[in-house]
Amino acid sequence: MIDYSDMNSEKTDVNKNAINSMFNAGAHFGYQRTRRHPSVKSYIFGSKNRVDIIDLEKTIRLLEEAKTFVKTVAISGKQVLFVGTKPEARVVVAREASRIGMPFVTKRWIGGILTNFPEIKKRIDRYQDLMKKKEEGALNIYTKKERGIIDRELAELDKNFSGLMPMKNIPGALFVIDSRNESIAVTEALKIGVPVVSLSNSDCDLRNVRYPVVGNDSAMSSISLFVGEITEAYQEGLTELVGKLKSF
Repeated sequence: MIDYSDMNSEKTDVNKNAINSMFNAGAHFGYQRTRRHPSVKSYIFGSKNRVDIIDLEKTIRLLEEAKTFVKTVAISGKQVLFVGTKPEARVVVAREASRIGMPFVTKRWIGGILTNFPEIKKRIDRYQDLMKKKEEGALNIYTKKERGIIDRELAELDKNFSGLMPMKNIPGALFVIDSRNESIAVTEALKIGVPVVSLSNSDCDLRNVRYPVVGNDSAMSSISLFVGEITEAYQEGLTELVGKLKSF
């Protein structure tokens, strides 16, 4: 067990509880020192058996900054696009994003989602149109062969675009699990000025991430904890927005 007693002893109870939750989720585990990216150096508490141990006190501060930003995105009425294509992230990303009505990508990042959104929107609209027609039985007018072709198209559209259906415009932020793994998505966001929030482990380059949260991005327990925190922050902002709108 890693001893955090050497860290600042004047933590609030809230921080102690947060550190315990992160510790229990394995959020402090980085990768081997040989994989460490230089940009993460200041967020490393130490090493054990040549494995980097992340400074959870600093992670808490990073998380609070990220949550504050995400909350402002919600208050502004904009969306956050959740991205987590690694196997450990897919289920929780899809579940949490769906819970607050946000778009998500969990299979494969399709090039142009941000940089060529008008074309992507056409594919989303096509998917929704075919789904509606299928549900209404409007596809029954086609031959068996034609329906087979349409079903294959639907399956492909479902795989690539079903999670993006809630996205009507360019989102106010991108939230990714593992900025190294999702480098293509991060690059697209940078090109058009969409701020990136990321759960990033010790092997990630933090320079391209506006709001990095340094923590274990491979363990499902750690991913679930951080995704839940970001989701709750957005929900808080959304609740505040609704309250403001009702007051008018």
